[in-house]
Amino acid sequence: MNTTSNPPKPEVDEALRSALAPGNRPEKASGLTSSLVFGWRAILKIKYVPEQLLDVTMFPIMFTLMFTYLFGGAIAGSTSEYLQFLLPGILVQTVVFTSIYTGTALNTDISKGIFDRFRSLPIWGPSPLVGALLADTIRYSIASSIVIVLGLILGFRPEGGVIGVLLGVMLLLVFAFSLSWIFTALGLVMRTPNAVMGVSMVVLFPLTFASNVFVDPRTMPSWLQAFVEANPITLLVTAVRGLMQGTVTFNQIAAVLIASFVIVVIFAPLTIYLYRNRK
Repeated sequence: MNTTSNPPKPEVDEALRSALAPGNRPEKASGLTSSLVFGWRAILKIKYVPEQLLDVTMFPIMFTLMFTYLFGGAIAGSTSEYLQFLLPGILVQTVVFTSIYTGTALNTDISKGIFDRFRSLPIWGPSPLVGALLADTIRYSIASSIVIVLGLILGFRPEGGVIGVLLGVMLLLVFAFSLSWIFTALGLVMRTPNAVMGVSMVVLFPLTFASNVFVDPRTMPSWLQAFVEANPITLLVTAVRGLMQGTVTFNQIAAVLIASFVIVVIFAPLTIYLYRNRK
C-alpha cells in the first residue's frame, strides 16, 4: 500500500503562497491619531452605557435646586440674588467632580485586563490616557450646558453675556483637563474603582466646600480665609464668576492658567511613568 501523501495541487499551493506573501505594512499611527481613536472609544462607551451620564445630568440639577431654594434665602436673603452668585460655583463644582470619572474608568480597564492589551499594541504609549482625557471634555461640556441652561430657566442673568459664559466654560475645561491627570494617577495606583472614587472624594470635598463656591470667604474666620484664598478651586470660581459677570481681571485668569500648567507639569509625567511601569 502506498502511504505517501499526495503533493498539493498547483493552484492550491499558489493561493497559499499569495496569502502568505509579505505585503507592505501600514504606517504606524501617529500619537494624535491613536489618541483620537481611544477618545472615540470612550465616547462610544457613553453611547452604549448612557447610565454613566447620571453624574453629569442629575447631580448638577439636584445641587443647583437644593442650594438655591434651601439655603439661598438664609445666605443672601433672596433666592434670585443668591443664584447669581451660586451658579458659576455650582458649574465649577459639577465639572470638577466629573473629572473623577477618568481615574475610575482607567482603573476599571486595569481590573478587566484591557490595560495590558493596550500596552502591548504598537502605538504611542500614553495615547489611551490622552484619548480618555480628551473624550472627558465632552462630559464636562454636557455638565456645563445642563447647569447653564437650568440657571437661565431659574433666572440666572450673566452680565458678561454669551461671550463671557463661553470663555468661563473654556477656562473651566482647561482646568478640568489638568485636574484629570491627578485622578488618572490615582486610577493607576489604587486597587479598585471604589478606592479611586473614595480617595478622590476625600480630596475634592474639602477643596470644593472650603472655597468660595457657596459663600463669600469674607464671612469665614481669618485662619480659614487664608486656606480658602490659596485654594485652586477658589481661584477658578473667582475667574469663572468674573467672566460671566463681566468683572474678571487678567490676574484672575492668569492664576487659573498657571495653576493648570503646574498641575499638568507635575502629574502628567508622573502618570505616564506609572502607566509605563505598572506591573
